[in-house]
Amino acid sequence: MILFPAIDLKGGQCVRLKLGDMQQATVYNTDPAAQAKSFEDQGFEWLHVVDLDGAFAGHSANGDAVEAILKATKNPVQLGGGIRTLDHIEAWLARGLRRVILGTVAVRNPDLVIEACRKFPGHVAVGIDAKGGKVAVEGWAEASELGVVELAQKFEGAGVAAIIYTDIDRDGILAGINWASTLELAGAVSIPVIASGGLASLDDVTRMLEPDAGKLEGAISGRALYDGRIDPRQALALIKASRAKETA
Repeated sequence: MILFPAIDLKGGQCVRLKLGDMQQATVYNTDPAAQAKSFEDQGFEWLHVVDLDGAFAGHSANGDAVEAILKATKNPVQLGGGIRTLDHIEAWLARGLRRVILGTVAVRNPDLVIEACRKFPGHVAVGIDAKGGKVAVEGWAEASELGVVELAQKFEGAGVAAIIYTDIDRDGILAGINWASTLELAGAVSIPVIASGGLASLDDVTRMLEPDAGKLEGAISGRALYDGRIDPRQALALIKASRAKETA
C-alpha cells in the first residue's frame, strides 16, 4: 500500500482545490520543487502531480514546474493534466516521469490509451474522475454519461498500470474517501486502483489497510497533509507496520 502525496499545479504554484473548482484554490507553496523534496525527505516513496491548468487547456501548462520537480526528487513521479497525445506521453516519459495519467483522452479516445499501453508498458495510468457517479472530463468541467466501472472495464487486459479514481464530490473538503464506490471499482477490474478525493485523517489511512482494501495500490493525500491533519511519520509508520505483518 502506497500513500501518494499530491502536488496540484496552478500558475506554477502548489495549490489545492475545493470540489474541483479552479476559483476555490488555496496556495500552499510557491515552490513546487521544494515541496517535492520535502515530501521525499519525510519518507514518501512516490509523488502524484496534476497540471490543473493543463487539464483545462488540453496541453501542458506547468511544464517548467514539473521539470523542476523531476530534478528535485529521486522519487518516481506520476503526472496527469493535459496529456492528450502519444507525443505528449513520449516527451514526458523521456523527461523522467515514471507514469503519465490519461483522463479526458481515456473517455474521448480509449484506443489511444490502449496504444499507449502497448508502446509504453507499465508507464500509463488512467485517471477516472467522477461526479454524481458519472465520469467528468476536461479538468472536471464537463460531465459525461459514462459510468465509472463501464469506463474502467474498457481497459481490462490493455496493460494499464493503475486507475486513479477521484470522487470530485469529496475532493479537497476532507470528507473522507468514498470507500463504497472505490472498493466497488477495485472489485470490478483487475487493474490496481488508487483512491483519491477526501482523504482526511489517519482513520482513512487505517481504513485503506483493512483486508477488503487489499486490491488497492494506495491512496492520494493532498489537503490533509498540507493542513497537518495527517502526520506523515504516523501515516508511513502504519503502512510500514502493515507491510511487515503481510510478509511475516
